[in-house]
Amino acid sequence: MTQLEHDILDNLAHPILVIGDAAQIVYANGASELFFGASQARLINAPFAEFVPFGTPLLALVEQVQHRGGSISEYGVRLGTPRTGHALVDVQASRMTPSGANKSERHVLVMLQERSIATAMDRQLTHRGAARSVTAMAAMLAHEIKNPLSGIRGAAQLLELDSPPESRELTRLIMDEADRIVKLVDRMEVFSNERPIEREPVNIHEVLNHVRRLSEAGFGSKVKFVENYDPSLPPVMGERDQLIQVMLNLIKNACEAVPEQGGLVTLSTSYRHGVKIKVPGSQESLSLPLEVCVMDNGPGVPDELRPNLFDPFVTTKPKGQGLGLAMVAKIVGDHGGVIECESEPGQTVFRVFLPVSAK
Repeated sequence: MTQLEHDILDNLAHPILVIGDAAQIVYANGASELFFGASQARLINAPFAEFVPFGTPLLALVEQVQHRGGSISEYGVRLGTPRTGHALVDVQASRMTPSGANKSERHVLVMLQERSIATAMDRQLTHRGAARSVTAMAAMLAHEIKNPLSGIRGAAQLLELDSPPESRELTRLIMDEADRIVKLVDRMEVFSNERPIEREPVNIHEVLNHVRRLSEAGFGSKVKFVENYDPSLPPVMGERDQLIQVMLNLIKNACEAVPEQGGLVTLSTSYRHGVKIKVPGSQESLSLPLEVCVMDNGPGVPDELRPNLFDPFVTTKPKGQGLGLAMVAKIVGDHGGVIECESEPGQTVFRVFLPVSAK
């Protein structure tokens, strides 16, 4: 491999490996170090099987390309290991003969593309569209429902004064239900707030630590928290209180999802190179390298709910109203970021990608 080829591959955002005849890694680019959590010196000449899950179809795919040649793509391959975490990737494998190598050598070039990032990029407009639809509905609800409700409640109060004791239970029921609807509308009104965010540099670790302390003092008192932070992260350009609200919603959901015994919530941050998104209505691109993850060991999100998880009124809770994650999606979108969820039984991960600056 020439120096130019080496430099090109080393600057790509996706992990790229070259697997030799003996199923050992003979080349790994810089992105592979981040993905596998190991240095190039540790990766090169090590068995490929040492860095992927036992029994993964990726090993059979590499062997097939080695013997039959050509190029093979496979989508949605799970590579979850202690090193990689919960990774879902698309794989492209092609046979190659490096320059200067013996023609009988059958090396395989493997490129991994994380589905979580690609899927988040594709869905971000959907999430923001859902938030906009809630905004319009919130404005309508506030105007068309709250005023009549106050009249209904006032009438019920007057009826209660002249009602016999056995009828007062019904007038109390009318007032209680009117109050409940007003509270729901009050929550919906938050979506109609279109004021620009006053951004400033925010230390995301201070936000996470603040929310963790709140959680441990209340709804997360029986949950074990694990923190895996990158201390070198730069600040987020955002609004501190709104970011607290995002993390509070995500961590509260995680704490409520875990089992009563052995509940585990993991908070992690990392810097992800190469994640960018176009700003609607301009040629500007925002870099979204800062990743914040909230992971729990609960039963997972039902398959039928995952595609619409950030839509309003979608919830897995028996008494939930389905507005928490819709609010989270709106706030993250207002910050120019992206949120995505990956879930399977025993592990659910919410990933939030945020901008470091407005460049």
